[in-house]
Amino acid sequence: MNIRIFNSADELGEAAAKEASNIMNGKIKENGKVRIVLSTGASQFEFFESFVRQSIDWSKVEMFHLDEYIGLPVAHAASFRKYLQERFVERVGIGKVHFVNGELEPESHIRQLAEEIARADIDLALIGIGENAHIAFNDPPADFETTDPYLIVNLDDNCKLQQVREGWFASLGDVPNQAISMSVQQIMKAEHIISCVPHGVKAGAIRLALEPGVTPVIPASILKQHKNWTLFLDNESSSGIARS
Repeated sequence: MNIRIFNSADELGEAAAKEASNIMNGKIKENGKVRIVLSTGASQFEFFESFVRQSIDWSKVEMFHLDEYIGLPVAHAASFRKYLQERFVERVGIGKVHFVNGELEPESHIRQLAEEIARADIDLALIGIGENAHIAFNDPPADFETTDPYLIVNLDDNCKLQQVREGWFASLGDVPNQAISMSVQQIMKAEHIISCVPHGVKAGAIRLALEPGVTPVIPASILKQHKNWTLFLDNESSSGIARS
């Protein structure tokens, strides 16, 4: 585990984008391609602004999407497909994209995603951490055991309230109850994991995740077991942890 702390979300996003670029360019040089996983959300805005400006041969990049609400149209402001399309895909000319599509029949779509992601290893996963310490949409208590790459999950009220506070939905009742999410075990299979977690609203989740022990009640705590996990924080999100 490597923790890096910056003065602002902008500095954090730029540093994380450069780190991601270095890993990706190394894999492209080594293998001629790179496979990545991308997260979304308000906490990732600054990262994406820097990420799309990196010098990467995007035609050699294959991207997998972490999660999406079941039944939510792609035109909805909260759609993560819309988020990635506008903030990433349309700006870089990426080689191949695997979106999670919550408008398709979930079970068959999950099988299709599982087949695609199993074709080769994931080199890099960009994994955010929610206010309730979720990773992807694996809310507490998260399933740490399933080896299925994707699964249907029920969203808890804390997760839904975060989406409302961030302005994606007008009210709690507007947030879908279920989503398709990449599983915890699939996330942990990535060779490298980078987590960009700025802003004071995440300070509590970060403090809990970094306390001793690993528990499904704090899903992000499992990231400590990954040998190549780098956590990017700013002054606000790191305010609850001891700093040397």
